[in-house]
Amino acid sequence: MAASIFATLALPFIAHWYLIARKGESMQDAIRQAAADLAHSSYAIALTGAGISTESGLADFRGPKGIWTTDKQAEAKAYQRYDMFLTDPRAYWEEMSGTVGTHGEFYKLLRQAQPNPGHLALARLEHMGIIKCTITQNVDGLHEKAGSKNVIHYHGTVDKLRCTACGLRYDVEKVSLDEIPPRCGCGRPLKYDVVHFKEPIPSDIMQAAEAEVMKCDVMLVCGTSAVVYPFATLPRLLRSRGPARSSARIIEVNAEPTPLTHEAVSDYFIEGKTGEVLPAIAEAVAALI
Repeated sequence: MAASIFATLALPFIAHWYLIARKGESMQDAIRQAAADLAHSSYAIALTGAGISTESGLADFRGPKGIWTTDKQAEAKAYQRYDMFLTDPRAYWEEMSGTVGTHGEFYKLLRQAQPNPGHLALARLEHMGIIKCTITQNVDGLHEKAGSKNVIHYHGTVDKLRCTACGLRYDVEKVSLDEIPPRCGCGRPLKYDVVHFKEPIPSDIMQAAEAEVMKCDVMLVCGTSAVVYPFATLPRLLRSRGPARSSARIIEVNAEPTPLTHEAVSDYFIEGKTGEVLPAIAEAVAALI
């Protein structure tokens, strides 16, 4: 592709070209290229973050109007929440019941939110047989509402509670919160399945996500800041698979560049709203298969 269309950098330390597509003709070319990569893939997966849900009315965390950008106290509390659960499960539940509990305002907002065209486009790509799995940082369940079936919730979900001792999960609506903390059948206190800061990713989730990465030949990264670890290692895991996997493609769709962009982990970056770019990609894929 012409250098006038894409800002193209040949990086000697990685075995791929890096393309930036922003507006106009370059955007359309990038969408066509993404569609071709997906249509010809044997095992494509999607990685999504909070940015894909902002068009459903849910604020992200680190964007210009993000929850933690505008409320540093909320960010500080988020960093303390897992320690609170470990030291005083009752205090944890007293706080959470006013934040994301069944009657909490944030939980109500998540429950009321509806999928936007970005979620629907990924579900469409799954139904076409293109996207084999979606790995999401989001706890809102909007991928399932959109119709996606194979979803790995890397950071958990507000629809479930989890025992950190035995790993058993419960549907939140089936657990009584009349007494807090609610307890697992093994006797240990339950917490929301949401993964808090400083809390390890459950081993079953991490293993499932890494297995998907190791199988994929195309990765579609959408709406993530790529600064939260270990989720941000997943594209790097694909890229680190060596020269034998240099043909694997990483397509990044985000409203603004991320470390994946700056470090050229992505093969190309398409700048735009996921709710606009992903439907265009899905439509282009449909025309190819």
